[in-house]
Amino acid sequence: MKSEILKEIKELKKEIKLIKERNARVEGDKAWETSWTRRALIVGLTYIVIVLFFYFAELPKPFINSIVPAVAFVLSTLSVGWVKKCWIGNK
Repeated sequence: MKSEILKEIKELKKEIKLIKERNARVEGDKAWETSWTRRALIVGLTYIVIVLFFYFAELPKPFINSIVPAVAFVLSTLSVGWVKKCWIGNK
């Protein structure tokens, strides 16, 4: 009887450890998704890709005109949090 209880406690400790590890990963992923580092990286990569596209498509002023999509991305990420809160509040 006592060994069964100890075995069950051991199993519960193992499950708690796995849950804590998973929670740490989820928190890290969430922190990355909302970080300014991630946003800045995506803005930079978006700008570079659009510049290259505009340049090879021989469109006018590729370095200036590529700013618009990059800024649009930043604005969209800033509004997403507000929209999400409104959406969750209406459920």
